[in-house]
Amino acid sequence: MIRVKICGITRLEDATEAVKLGVDALGFIFAPSPRNISPEKARDIIRSLPPFVKTVGVFVNQTTSLIRDTIDFCGLDLVQMHGDESPDQCEEFMPYSIKVFRMKNGSVVQAIKSYHGKIRAMLLDTYMKDKPGGTGKTFDWDLALKAKEYGIPIILSGGLGPENIEDAVKILRPYAVDVNSGVEEGPGEKSHEMLRMLFLKIHEMQSQSD
Repeated sequence: MIRVKICGITRLEDATEAVKLGVDALGFIFAPSPRNISPEKARDIIRSLPPFVKTVGVFVNQTTSLIRDTIDFCGLDLVQMHGDESPDQCEEFMPYSIKVFRMKNGSVVQAIKSYHGKIRAMLLDTYMKDKPGGTGKTFDWDLALKAKEYGIPIILSGGLGPENIEDAVKILRPYAVDVNSGVEEGPGEKSHEMLRMLFLKIHEMQSQSD
């Protein structure tokens, strides 16, 4: 069964719609981004969610103390580190840590090995210079297939949406997918129609595999 995270949540109505459709996790971006959300607003949304939906805070090269304060203030379940965090820095947040790797080339795949046992999962995203995430573009999925060899659960990201989610899941069989700009009508504003199309595709795949 494929798990789904919708990232870049800034509005309660979008979170509510995603939950209604069966989302497993919602991502809140606390780093500089067009989809940035304040801790206060994120906390208000999180407090309105039903139980059993995971909440993920996205950070980029931010201090340990700031991350911990945000976790406590908002009530986050997991931490997604999108910057240059070392294996030791990631381990500080075990068992809550997800490390993002921007898949530029094979050297990134080699670097993943040193994170084994220090993160809960790796999120594979598209590399773009000076843009840590939210590129809206896919990367060479052969790199993801090589990364799977390390045995760390893979969350696939990078340009995913209703039009390519089926191919992504069938080819890579990731633990989960992370969708952001692929279901947006504007930065931080999710299209409910596109969310429904995405989950329809996913539910169809799951029913075929049952």
